[in-house]
Amino acid sequence: MRELIIEADGGSRGNPGQAGSGSVVIDAATGQVLATVGRYLGIVSNNVAEYTALIEGVRRALKIDPDASLHVRMDSKLVVEQMSGRWKIKHPDMAELAAVARQELIGTPVKFEWIPREKNKRADAAANRAMDLQSDFEAP
Repeated sequence: MRELIIEADGGSRGNPGQAGSGSVVIDAATGQVLATVGRYLGIVSNNVAEYTALIEGVRRALKIDPDASLHVRMDSKLVVEQMSGRWKIKHPDMAELAAVARQELIGTPVKFEWIPREKNKRADAAANRAMDLQSDFEAP
């Protein structure tokens, strides 16, 4: 089974503030970047941006290979712990976004890993590009 790595990050300039999400899909076997996705989100919280990055990354990865297993790497401890089931989701907006993410992941083997911010530079750059452009983008 092919493994795809998703590096995802969300950012908000103010909380809430102008926000964007960035997701990078990588072939685990080769290290090749297969897709980069940026979404401009308008005025939302950082946590909404983080969850959006996860959802968009999962959608793009499964578009590349619907049968792949996924390895999600994020510097958001909150999202990683909530999606791993170790932390409760108390905020209704976060619960709704987590439900969307879980729906996207039905039938897909997935593992979540927290990584330090400095190891998530590609996804951070994509989120910042979406905020700078105030527009969505996708690149191979």
